[in-house]
Amino acid sequence: MRLGIQLGYSGEGFAAAVDEVVEFEAAGAGLVVVPEAYSFDAVSQLGYLAARTSRMQLASGVMQLYTRTPTLTAMTAAGIDYVSGGRFSLGLGASGPQVIEGFHGVKYDAPLARTREVVDICRRVWRREVLVHEGEHYRMPLPGGLGKPLKLINRPVRDRIPILLAAMGPRNVALAAEIAEGWQALFLDPEAIDRVFGPALAEGLARRDPALGPLDIMVPLPFAVAEPAPSLLARHRAQLALYIGGMGARGRNFSNDLIRRYGYPTEAATIQELFLSGRREEAAAAVPERLVRATALVGPLDDLRVRLASLAAAGVTTLLVSPLAATRAERIKDVAELKQVLIDEAL
Repeated sequence: MRLGIQLGYSGEGFAAAVDEVVEFEAAGAGLVVVPEAYSFDAVSQLGYLAARTSRMQLASGVMQLYTRTPTLTAMTAAGIDYVSGGRFSLGLGASGPQVIEGFHGVKYDAPLARTREVVDICRRVWRREVLVHEGEHYRMPLPGGLGKPLKLINRPVRDRIPILLAAMGPRNVALAAEIAEGWQALFLDPEAIDRVFGPALAEGLARRDPALGPLDIMVPLPFAVAEPAPSLLARHRAQLALYIGGMGARGRNFSNDLIRRYGYPTEAATIQELFLSGRREEAAAAVPERLVRATALVGPLDDLRVRLASLAAAGVTTLLVSPLAATRAERIKDVAELKQVLIDEAL
């Protein structure tokens, strides 16, 4: 099981966070993932991380496929892969209409079909094919104009950069299992993966090209080697409330839909109503305790061994941890201990 670090949204602490990532690399973490949403862009930060790290893999988590043309996405991925010496994986996601239409002013439509076309175009660009694409949503060159078929000028470090699709809904998960090297999950309860995601994963894997290799299932988790006290899990609880309650409109919130499929329909409705009415603390308090703990990796080492075995049995292959300890020294120590447990348990 690969051990990665999930960074938060960038801000004033980015330089210090990167200093810490360098120490996480020395402690055994093999991957760092940079989010984007409507924060600073992920690309500039990944370039900085490429210069500051030497062995860690780098990934976006995730770049939004609506906000860049497919060829710019491919060019950007090839550029990060180049400056990092072949260490980049392209995390892609559709985001949601509130962000895409509200912040970017781009119509949010046909996310599945667009994802499939973008992935196909990226891979053709990396292979330096002369690009001719006549899809439902993208056409290169545009017909009736002066455009001509072109291929990438530079020769990429790799002609196949791994693609990691963020997905929560059944059809998106099936698509990730079919066409991507990896699936970036969110708020994954390993005990519910077969019931909630099993049919979608099976559907996608049945259509998967064997050349893609096994599907990398990546799970972000708040993490600490400590008793799961309410104070330690408060930030995770608040994040769950934000996503379940506020990251989407009523009737179009993918996190809310997921929690309903987990078996919390009443709680999902309550959290959303409280959050959207401005009662955020009450919304956080309404998040079920079991859900908080099931989607975190917090506990003494013996408890963590049990949790890790459960994650491995569910098919998880990459942990993306967000260390919660109060001090930098404690966070580095926790990551080193987690890495040692993964080695000791042969996970």
